[in-house]
Amino acid sequence: MKLGIVGLPNVGKSTLFNAITKAGAECANYPFCTIEPNVGMVAVPDERLEKLAEIYHPEKVTPAVIEFVDIAGLVKGASHGEGLGNKFLSHIREVDAICEVVRCFEDTNIVHVDGRINPIRDIETINLELIFADLETIEKRIDNTKKKLKADKKYQEELTVLEKVKQTLEQGKSARSLNLNEEEKEILKDSFLLTMKPILYIANVSEEQLAQGKEDENVKKVVEYAKQENAEVIPLCVKIEEELASLEDDEQKEMLEALGLEESGLNKVIKASYDLLGLMSFLTAGEPEVRAWTIKKGTKAPQAAGKIHSDIERGFIRAEIVSYNDLVKEGSINAVKEKGLMRSEGKDYIMQDGDVVLFRFNV
Repeated sequence: MKLGIVGLPNVGKSTLFNAITKAGAECANYPFCTIEPNVGMVAVPDERLEKLAEIYHPEKVTPAVIEFVDIAGLVKGASHGEGLGNKFLSHIREVDAICEVVRCFEDTNIVHVDGRINPIRDIETINLELIFADLETIEKRIDNTKKKLKADKKYQEELTVLEKVKQTLEQGKSARSLNLNEEEKEILKDSFLLTMKPILYIANVSEEQLAQGKEDENVKKVVEYAKQENAEVIPLCVKIEEELASLEDDEQKEMLEALGLEESGLNKVIKASYDLLGLMSFLTAGEPEVRAWTIKKGTKAPQAAGKIHSDIERGFIRAEIVSYNDLVKEGSINAVKEKGLMRSEGKDYIMQDGDVVLFRFNV
């Protein structure tokens, strides 16, 4: 699952990517420094793994991971090939969700591509280019659907949905702002609309603004805009996050305490991104390894088992499950069994976030 970091040039996008992945992507004070997308695998922060490691003393601990892609900055006219528009659109088509960095801070030393700070204008610049690209896609599909409709009336429902989306896009709104049912979403699935992708807004603020959080005036504007799309906004200071990422764990904790923060903004972004993609983790624990496994929400037990190995899914018998909270509270798997807190679940069981699982199988 890929999450694309997007934004106008010089909003802190590549600096954020560096801090998240510690991958050292080039970062400079001029547009289009990022041309080919940088890619980094990121561990999903999960305090549960540390607790399980204290119980099992494993040889290794393996967190869940998600993939972040740092995509080239976008400018007006990208949908018509301006700047690196064609590359931008092709790269954004390949990600599953969007993480949009919005500049909310003033700094005369860092050039703004449009000359002055205006977070809503910046958001709309990007969103309008995605809307224009989607309009082109929808119009072509409407033409094709109208041709099919002449031969078969069953395409009327499809045409109705497409025209509803077109009308929304023409109003300058994203497709994700529509309250679509599952059938309508299924109809649109093959169109791969850019503005249907789930989105998370990151408000890049100064250290002073960070103390105000969502009460800062510029951040407030982003929050109000995001409400239209049921999107989350995370304010963070990319400059601080970059510094935090360069420190050892103990030093990080000291700096966070000094700033009055419970956790880094990056941890919030990674967790929110994981959730945005509709993902969750189940856990396996033993002396060889404590590990978090990534699955889509709603996944059934056999398919979850298949994440570990296809043979386990093929020969699935049952899943022996204990909740993470029960296991930590009782302190051992034996104590859990003695209290009757371990459950045996079959093929129709829908996995829950934090299930600690032992799969029984026979191949």
